Amino acid sequence: MHISPRTVAHLRATGHDVVRVDALLPPTAADEDVLGRAISEKRVVLTQDLDFSRLVVASGRTQPSIISLRLTSSRIEHVNAVLDRVLPSLEHLFDEGAIVSIEDDRVRKRTLPVG
Repeated sequence: MHISPRTVAHLRATGHDVVRVDALLPPTAADEDVLGRAISEKRVVLTQDLDFSRLVVASGRTQPSIISLRLTSSRIEHVNAVLDRVLPSLEHLFDEGAIVSIEDDRVRKRTLPVG
């Protein structure tokens, strides 16, 4: 959600199976619909919207995994560089379920369910 098509193309070019939500659901789709689709397709939600993390934690679910970008710059080159740097060390978390918050200078990881 809220991820540039250029970042999606970059992630695809680096070998990730990525699809934008608007290719699957209407732009007005509710957050729960996005989460349901991610669960059914075994996908990770990459977003800048904190609501997704809150919804997954509140539900007690173990899926879908959420990557929340909390970067100071949304410049595409910056976002792509940060994702290139951190994703390889995180991918093992996503099958089991995790919420990952990526900031400029740190990465916070929590396994699901939280609590």
